[in-house]
Amino acid sequence: MILAVYVFSFTVLACTMKKLREELTRALIEAKDGSGNGGGRIQGTLDSFNELVKEVTSKRQDIKAFAFKTKAMLLKMEHEVQSSRQRESIYWHLASHGVPKSLHCLCLKLAEEYAVNAMARSRLPSPEYVSHLTDPSFHHVVLLTDNVLAASVVVSSTVQNSARPEKLVFHIVTDKKTYTPMHSWFAINSFRSAVVEVKGLHQYDWSQEVNVGVKEMLEAHRLIWSHYYKNLKHEDFEYEGENRRCLEVLSPSCLSLMNHLRIYIPELFPDLNKILFLDDDVVVQHDLSSLLELDLNGKVVGAVVGSSCGDNCCPGRKYKDYLNFSYPIISSNFDHDHCAWLYGMNVLDLEAWRRTNITATYHKWLKLNLKSGLELWQPGALPPALLALDGNVHPIDPSWHVAELGQRSLEAHEETLKSAAVLHFSGPAKPWLEIGLPEVRGLWSGHVNFSNKFIRKCRIAG
Repeated sequence: MILAVYVFSFTVLACTMKKLREELTRALIEAKDGSGNGGGRIQGTLDSFNELVKEVTSKRQDIKAFAFKTKAMLLKMEHEVQSSRQRESIYWHLASHGVPKSLHCLCLKLAEEYAVNAMARSRLPSPEYVSHLTDPSFHHVVLLTDNVLAASVVVSSTVQNSARPEKLVFHIVTDKKTYTPMHSWFAINSFRSAVVEVKGLHQYDWSQEVNVGVKEMLEAHRLIWSHYYKNLKHEDFEYEGENRRCLEVLSPSCLSLMNHLRIYIPELFPDLNKILFLDDDVVVQHDLSSLLELDLNGKVVGAVVGSSCGDNCCPGRKYKDYLNFSYPIISSNFDHDHCAWLYGMNVLDLEAWRRTNITATYHKWLKLNLKSGLELWQPGALPPALLALDGNVHPIDPSWHVAELGQRSLEAHEETLKSAAVLHFSGPAKPWLEIGLPEVRGLWSGHVNFSNKFIRKCRIAG
């Protein structure tokens, strides 16, 4: 008799559980599809699981109501997480805009030194080395920068790893406000036997045509940036996947004169025929002599294009990441899956550049972009350069240049970083900023002379 009661009770319980499970399943499916009351709206939802339990039990609501309230609460939480991630990403990018107090201090101290120390005002280079500035038998390296510390690291790391530092001639071009501290730094700090020239943009006597061209270029890039920035403020996105590029309009380089002026390097150096261009956010790890002597086979630019990971792998990004292929003028002339070459470490044949009139082609694309509503490409220096230099790029081995070390996630392997000749901290997380990645910052800070009195006074830390 007792056994029969147990069997009966168990059967009833099993049927009840099955019924509850089926009812819960139906309720969850309805909630997933958005049918029934509640439909997935977020307004008026509960903030915690305890509130949810209290609400359901106190009002004796059924399983269907429980499922819809749970869905609404989860949707609200997902929305809040997405909004927080968006704000954090924007703040992270904005953090790359500021000049650290320590770097600002360095410029002020060096400007003071320029005023009181005759050595800081001494000629660069000294008279006996002036002839080297245009001598084609030397290796000419060009930097366009307004960052004294970054320029110092580029020069120091290049010289330190050079097999023939006496062959190196550095041409540093900066803006008027940075000229005094930049000159002061390189006048009072020697870099073995290398020659260093520091020149301010205010010291150039350009033609009216070049002056007008530079102004038009800057205005075009300002309009492009403004157009994308206005769209950014109204866009709802996360920091992942394709939407990551939306945040790149916040990059300071998008409006930087020094960044865009690279297209005028032939005008900056009319007496040079071949140079190595380096961005100020790179560090050199190996001798660059063979790269500087590379035959470009008639091409204008030597750059990393392919990758050791295979034919279908790009070291950076593809054309579709920079150009708008919804416009026929782009889609009919370019392959969206073509690898974009890397900017920031490039051999430039200035003679071939002048012969093919690359700068004029660049301006032609700027005008076409204006006529197309500023939508042909993403903001930045590389997209229009991809168009202007199309067909004029000589690929070099990927081991020469590893980029994107300034992005949030580090994709390069340790062995790749060690073997690379040039490490490029492209991206918002520059190694001199607090948001710089700790995993790779040491590769850059290892070339900062922390015993220097100006570095110590300004408390620049590694």
